[in-house]
Amino acid sequence: MTVDATRRRAIGQILLLAAGFLVLVAISVASVILVNKARDDNRWVVHTVEVENQINTVLLEIRRAESGARGYLLTLGPEFLAEHEAAVAAIIPDVDRLGQLTADNPAQSANMSKLRPAIQQRLSQFAQEMDFIKRGEQVKATEIVRQAAAINTTGSIRDVATAMLAEEGRLFTQRTEQADRTQVLASSVTIAGSSCVIALAALSIFLVRRSARARDEAEAQLRDNNLNLESTVQERTADLREANEEIQRFAYIVSHDLRSPLVNIMGFTSELEELRGDIFKRIATLGRGASATLVPDNASDDAEPVLEGADKQLSQDFTEALGFIKSSIGKMDRLITAILNLTREGRREFQPVPIDTRELIEGIVSTVAHQAAEANAQIRIEPLPEIVSDRLALEQIFSNLIDNALKYLKPEVPGDITVRGRTKLGFAIFEIADNGRGIDPKDHQRIFDLFRRAGIQDRPGQGIGLAHVRALVRRLGGTMSVASELHNGSTFTITLPLQWAASNRNRES
Repeated sequence: MTVDATRRRAIGQILLLAAGFLVLVAISVASVILVNKARDDNRWVVHTVEVENQINTVLLEIRRAESGARGYLLTLGPEFLAEHEAAVAAIIPDVDRLGQLTADNPAQSANMSKLRPAIQQRLSQFAQEMDFIKRGEQVKATEIVRQAAAINTTGSIRDVATAMLAEEGRLFTQRTEQADRTQVLASSVTIAGSSCVIALAALSIFLVRRSARARDEAEAQLRDNNLNLESTVQERTADLREANEEIQRFAYIVSHDLRSPLVNIMGFTSELEELRGDIFKRIATLGRGASATLVPDNASDDAEPVLEGADKQLSQDFTEALGFIKSSIGKMDRLITAILNLTREGRREFQPVPIDTRELIEGIVSTVAHQAAEANAQIRIEPLPEIVSDRLALEQIFSNLIDNALKYLKPEVPGDITVRGRTKLGFAIFEIADNGRGIDPKDHQRIFDLFRRAGIQDRPGQGIGLAHVRALVRRLGGTMSVASELHNGSTFTITLPLQWAASNRNRES
């Protein structure tokens, strides 16, 4: 190779290295700028979400204050007073926090100037109402409630809050689109820059024949990708865990808030039931007075009044209506209790212990022996594998499935329920089979949904059992399925690991 050729090659290598350096510098500068821009865009998106959450928090505290005030007015229960005072104490700080978050937005500042007076007016109404209640002047307190409803202060607050949420929704859309554009631009720059770097690297490798270094760079890039992948998986797992916890908290809050008005309805229904006898005694007395019939001397004050004609029909209709109301109240109370139980169960930490599943299921069968005898049913337990799992969860799973099998047997047909099991590839497979009424194939997925039931609704229940069972099976690292046809019985199949490790599952639950 001549000196000129060597010089030209050296110059070419220097130019190539210089070009590579300039490309790297350009990519680095562009990446820094775009990363800062993306961080700023994301900060504004997060800010919008914080404002929306704060608006909802203010509305929630006002609803808590109203619920506590009404509960205290109706029952004088100290727990309602404490709930009301806690909510009132939190409202002003929450409003101040909302004002700080929206100070950068003139439109929201204008909305805040409308929101603050409305909230101050509502707090003043609360104060007057509580003052009258504490002085024993319930009539005046009730009048305050009526006045508040007439001027619709809460509605004004809600309207302003709705306008603020709409503004934040608009900002969220705008800022999200801006963040997406920044991300796309950053990706484009990264891809273009990476393409240039790869091309220069390939040319450099061709010129200097450094295959070893190229292999090292490729291996390093692969390790970085694996690390990033693991980090991404951990972040997604954390997001899912947080979302699950938020759903449980929301379910608990909703069911807790529903119980307060339900208690009021139960109280007033009891009062109506107590007044019923007195009302119809008066009606009977008036009827006897009109017909000039004397009251028997041996009539007791507690005796059922003797009614005739339309009065008798009215009494029957009144009693039937009260019965429907009490039945609906009972159903609502059971649903609320079931939701609370589900949220508590979702927070319970499972503990794996060795379990003799045959002994466990025999205990369950003994508790439903009377029910099985009444249904003319036999429950057969075939050989079952022993596993390591959470005992309470397994008791709930098998108790629910066996109870359902007994509940949905065919009338006038001797029941035959079989519990069997086997092992396969480190898993225990349990089957609970019956000869009951069966399930339509189109409803196989429906029966596992919360509060949804299939078939004829002639058995008591809230549509929670199978949804709870499937959730428990999943937490235990297993799967659940059903095979059934109408009038041909059902077979529920549960697959669980023979050796269940609690560490990962409890962290993910």
